[in-house]
Amino acid sequence: MTKPTLQQSRGPAYTRIYSIGAARGENAVPNDDLVGPINSSDEWIQQRTGIVTRMRAGADVEALDLATDAAREAIAKSGVTPELIDLVIVATVSNVQQTPSIAAVLADRVGANPAAAYDTNAACAGYAYAIAQADALIRTGNAHYALVVGAEKLSNVVDPTDRSISFLLGDGAGAVVIGPSDFPGIARTIWGSDGSKAGAVGMNGTLTEYRDGRAEWPTLRQEGQTVFRWAVWDMAKVAKQALDAAGVTSADLAAFIPHQANMRIIDEFAKQLKLPESVVIARDIETTGNTSAASIPLAAHRLLEEHPELSGGLALQIGFGAGLVFGAQVVVLP
Repeated sequence: MTKPTLQQSRGPAYTRIYSIGAARGENAVPNDDLVGPINSSDEWIQQRTGIVTRMRAGADVEALDLATDAAREAIAKSGVTPELIDLVIVATVSNVQQTPSIAAVLADRVGANPAAAYDTNAACAGYAYAIAQADALIRTGNAHYALVVGAEKLSNVVDPTDRSISFLLGDGAGAVVIGPSDFPGIARTIWGSDGSKAGAVGMNGTLTEYRDGRAEWPTLRQEGQTVFRWAVWDMAKVAKQALDAAGVTSADLAAFIPHQANMRIIDEFAKQLKLPESVVIARDIETTGNTSAASIPLAAHRLLEEHPELSGGLALQIGFGAGLVFGAQVVVLP
């Protein structure tokens, strides 16, 4: 008896980002509003982080709501009708429910039912991870069009008295629609993790400890110097690997869009990569703050608003953060 031949799916050779949408928390929170509990100053925060204000959402707004607004903009600009989207991935660390996923509810909200939908938690690298997954799933024929969103309401996990990270964090969401392309639009992702440094940045307690009265509500903490050194030195190497994987050099880039962690890290990154002056560097952190998985698409959205001529150019994007996890890829800007 002849054994049947198993069929495996195949998709298009290439993918690209069609469009981008964004939503930021509606409240601009200047440094002066935060300095009291941490015994600091506007000058100190600006010197150490480059942040002047950060955007935070109101009490009745969650990451899902920010994701919805960003996704609707991206879909409207993409030329893809919602019912054709059969994959929704949301990168987040701030879903207020363990289940259902933000992605499943979001798919319904934007008219993409019954899309495959799931959340992914890779912290500040989450968006880069989700781009890699959407690209791979479309090229293997497991999806046709994907909605990828980075969405965070980090103000839910802020301790206003913490000097290590609390003044960095903001709220927002960025979304893109990805689909088939006639040309390569998303290069291979360089990604990974170093769990041995997991204590350098993350939550200071667990939900079970909170439930049992053994800890306060879990909030974000970091070892600033450890994270800074890792981000500047190790992640610069990852960024160079991503350029090599794409077959391009820094001189070929139109833009550099790193995770908006800290302006000093961004500046040092640019030096390490020897970026020419022609490369536009995203610096959205100054007025949005650090929004973890949302920071790269938010920064890209602002960059394209301010520099529409960058559309069609190459951008190196890299996310890095809690875990410690990282992901970088070169993409063609929509």
